Amino acid sequence: MDELTGMEEKEKCAMGLLYDPNDPLLVSERLRCKQALQQIEKLPCLESDEKREQLRAVLGSTKVHFTIESGFLCDYGYNIHLGAEFFANFNLVVLDEASVTFGDHVFIGPNCAFYTAIHPQDAKRRNLGVETAKPISVGHNVWFGGNVVVLPGVSIGDNCVIGAGSVVSRSIEPGMLAYGNPCRPIREIDQNPDS
Repeated sequence: MDELTGMEEKEKCAMGLLYDPNDPLLVSERLRCKQALQQIEKLPCLESDEKREQLRAVLGSTKVHFTIESGFLCDYGYNIHLGAEFFANFNLVVLDEASVTFGDHVFIGPNCAFYTAIHPQDAKRRNLGVETAKPISVGHNVWFGGNVVVLPGVSIGDNCVIGAGSVVSRSIEPGMLAYGNPCRPIREIDQNPDS
């Protein structure tokens, strides 16, 4: 507990304040998550239902059906919330110091990463080991190409496509095709192409 504020480090993290990630409680929670993910990775690929149930115990919330391929890494797990029919290809990384929420029918290509942790820009505070975190929100029907990185505090609206290799540092309005480094909206996607 911080003697000046009377708050636990986990509480400060949840409020978006500077906090110490080396707090014993936070360290133990990250270790517990890593151990659970290691056990899940050892399951044979044919045991997808068992894998899903074990992942459900790690994650904050899930809908009935979701798929996360091998190579999934996260810090806490309980800050990750999945909508229905969520699919993540190989090597998904979610640094979930803050909440990371995915809507229904989100498809994520291989080697994508979602980062909520923010380290101070000034070396003095950064060297103290403190950080903050900002949530990430992804709407419904969003598709991420491979090797996309989404940075802290970003919201991506419904029905977006984020092109492969993009670094998403700003929020994206609904219905947009967006790509690049930095990622930027290119054009609106026709949601009724057959009409």
